[in-house]
Amino acid sequence: MNVLFAIVIILLAFVLVAYHVKIVSQSDAYVVERLGTYKATWKAGLHILAPFIDSVKEKVTLKEQVSDFEPQPVITKDNVTMMIDTVVYFVITDPKLYTYGIDYPIDAIENLTATTLRNIIGNLELDETLTSRETINTQMREVLDDATDPWGIKITRVELKNIMPPKDIQNAMEQQMRAEREKRAKILTAEGEKQSAILLAEGDKESTVIRAQAEKEATINKAEGQAQAMERLYEAKAKGIEMIKDANPTKEYLTLQGFEALQKVADGQATKLIIPSDLQNIAGTLAALSETVKKD
Repeated sequence: MNVLFAIVIILLAFVLVAYHVKIVSQSDAYVVERLGTYKATWKAGLHILAPFIDSVKEKVTLKEQVSDFEPQPVITKDNVTMMIDTVVYFVITDPKLYTYGIDYPIDAIENLTATTLRNIIGNLELDETLTSRETINTQMREVLDDATDPWGIKITRVELKNIMPPKDIQNAMEQQMRAEREKRAKILTAEGEKQSAILLAEGDKESTVIRAQAEKEATINKAEGQAQAMERLYEAKAKGIEMIKDANPTKEYLTLQGFEALQKVADGQATKLIIPSDLQNIAGTLAALSETVKKD
């Protein structure tokens, strides 16, 4: 009997020790009450509850938490009703305030998020709502963080997960975006055609200038060639006259040259040819010319 009683006492002592000895992990905190009033907040480590008078009121996690709330109906400034769901990230910074500050703090954050979202979106038009997501996130985080300070909660981040306008608004937006894309495509096409026309015109202009320059140079070269040819021809004639002068030609030679000149005249295209009756006159004329050359 005494042995059984001793075993029961040992078991009760073990249960009491196991119940009242608490090991708190690094990511948790315990809010402890003594006789129904707040006593302490236990952080990581080994702790012992006083039997029968101490109790753990709340086990609080210190890790960052996330709450994904259901879509909420909101109305924009231009009277468009849409559904928006939000994601809130938060950290419990004061376990005591979190335990005693408010009942059901997660539900309180959800309700506060919905009302804050309606207030912000109510001051924005549809287009601003769709393009100002980052601004809305920042405003909501600031409002929620201020409101949750008495609850021992720090709001670290707020995100608008989805913005869902009505179906007819979505269709209108898709048509607008399609029209805008087509407009940009037409502008790019027109710009490309314009650039192409400009390049072609510049190419034609440059080719015309180059062609004119080439024709000018060809004309100049041709004129210079003709001038050089004429100059050489006159030089040759002058040298021929000089050689005739130096050779002192006879009357017979001059007569023969006169015959050759008449032969060349006869080979021309003239329809009427007058030949002197006295060919000796030609020889006399040529002789006179010879004498003139000698005097010169």
